[in-house]
Amino acid sequence: MSEEINENGTGNGQDVPEIELIIKASTIDGRRKGACLFCQEYFMDLFLLAELKTISLKVTTVDMQKPPPDFRTNFEATHPPILIDNGLAVLENEKIERHIMKNVPGGHNLFVQDKQVATLIENLYSRLKLMLLKKDDSSTNALLSHLRKIDEHLGKTGTRFLTGDTMCCFDCELMPRLQHIRVAGKYFMEFEIPTSLTYLWRYMLHMYQLDAFTQSCPADQDIINHYKLQQGMKMKKHEELETPTFTTSIPIDISASD
Repeated sequence: MSEEINENGTGNGQDVPEIELIIKASTIDGRRKGACLFCQEYFMDLFLLAELKTISLKVTTVDMQKPPPDFRTNFEATHPPILIDNGLAVLENEKIERHIMKNVPGGHNLFVQDKQVATLIENLYSRLKLMLLKKDDSSTNALLSHLRKIDEHLGKTGTRFLTGDTMCCFDCELMPRLQHIRVAGKYFMEFEIPTSLTYLWRYMLHMYQLDAFTQSCPADQDIINHYKLQQGMKMKKHEELETPTFTTSIPIDISASD
C-alpha cells in the first residue's frame, strides 16, 4: 500500500477504535488521493466521527494500476473503498455504509432518514456523466434543472446543510459530486454553476471551510484525469509534473454577501 495518511492525530485516543479506510490513489502519481466519489464520501463520514473522537482514523491510498502484493493477496480484484474495523474488512459500498451506521461509534448520528433529500440528490452524478458524454443543450439543461432544485431546497430550509445545521451522510454524498461538476464541467464543457444559485453557492462555501471536505478532496487534475480515462483520452507528460491545484473559490458576490 503506497501511502498512509493519519489525519493530524484526529481522534487518536487509547479508548477509541481505529478504523482504516483504503481509498484509490491518484491515477496521475499513484500516491495522493484519487478522484473516486465513494472513497471521498466515506472518508468524509469517518473524518467527522474522528473529529468527534469516537474513532481514530487511518486512511491508506492504493495505486490500483500497480497494486502492491499484500493488497492483491488480501483483497484479490476488489477495488477500494475498503473499510477495516478491528481486522474485519468491509468491501462493498452498501455494506460500508451499513457498517458505519450500525457498528462504528457515532455513525448512527450521521445517517439521518430523509426521503425528500435522498430523492433530491439522487441521479445528480448521472446527469453530469450524461452531459460529459452527449455534450448537448438537453443534457446540460437537465443538470442545471437538478442544481436549481437543490438550490431551492436550501433556500426553503434556510439551514447550513441539507437536513439542518449539522452535516449528515447526504452532505458527504452531495459535496464531492458538486466538486466534480465544478471541475470536470468547467474543463470539458466550460460549464459553470450559475451565480444566481446563491443558496447552493453558500452551501459550497460552508463545505469549503470544513476540514472533512478539504482533507478528503482530490486535486483538480485527478478529477479531470478520472474523466479523461473514462473517455479513453491519454494523459500528457506535462500533466504528470503539474503541481496539484484545488478549486475552492466562490464567486465574489456570493462570498461577500454571506
